[in-house]
Amino acid sequence: MRKRTIHSMILSGFLCGPVFALNVFERSMGELRTRQLSSSCASMRSTLLDIVAWDRDGQHFDVPVWQLPYSEAFFFVSGMAIDADGAPNAYNLDDTGLDELANAGAPGHWNGVITDRKGSPLIQQESDPFPGYYISCTSLADETKEFTDPTRYVDASKIPYVVLPDDVAKRTGARLGDFAVVMNLRNGKSSFAIYADIGTLGEGSIALADALGIWSDARRGGAADGILYVLFPGSGNLRPRTIEEIQREGEKLLSQWDGTKPVFSGAGSNDAALGSREWTESTD
Repeated sequence: MRKRTIHSMILSGFLCGPVFALNVFERSMGELRTRQLSSSCASMRSTLLDIVAWDRDGQHFDVPVWQLPYSEAFFFVSGMAIDADGAPNAYNLDDTGLDELANAGAPGHWNGVITDRKGSPLIQQESDPFPGYYISCTSLADETKEFTDPTRYVDASKIPYVVLPDDVAKRTGARLGDFAVVMNLRNGKSSFAIYADIGTLGEGSIALADALGIWSDARRGGAADGILYVLFPGSGNLRPRTIEEIQREGEKLLSQWDGTKPVFSGAGSNDAALGSREWTESTD
């Protein structure tokens, strides 16, 4: 038996079988363009839909969402904006939280914090993790906990999660709580994640950005392009998960893929956030 250590190529090979192909977005002369690494397996995937996304400069571009053959799994490549929702110190009245208060909404239209019946943001009490801060929420929540419990929601600073627009989730069959694997194509770092919030295409939690080697500052960080997202509709149970569960279930999903049994070798650092790892595939 021999072992191959696979870095940034592993997910590309995973997506297309023995011969890998992937559309990678690159920034050249200020514009996003698509570079076709290989076309030998183009027939093995089909486009589900095209999403119009915007970069930080306000420029829009199309993001094709691909579905894999004989599978519900789908993938796309885009940038990553940093989502702080669910972190107990995400937002406060003084706008000194992890993220800009404007990203939580505005009076009458709050979406990143929970509110009372009058529409005013609820504030954490002395027994909560960050007294005086608003209670930030995610679409995925632990229904066994009280609505006003900050730990009911998925903490962006601790749990690697991805965000999808509601229409994309509906058309692909993705449900909150489903699992994902995300790779930074620029440095080869990858992480398992969970679909935990509804928003715009190409968003990830602070913990996910840390695991991928992306500047995780929710106010100024993120990546313009080059982030590969693979999601597995129907793989979750509609509930938040621990890091250990995300890791374990993610590995199961990959090991079941077309007989391939990729395993994380444990190389790299940042284990607490499912951080930088190498992939090792054993072949006879």
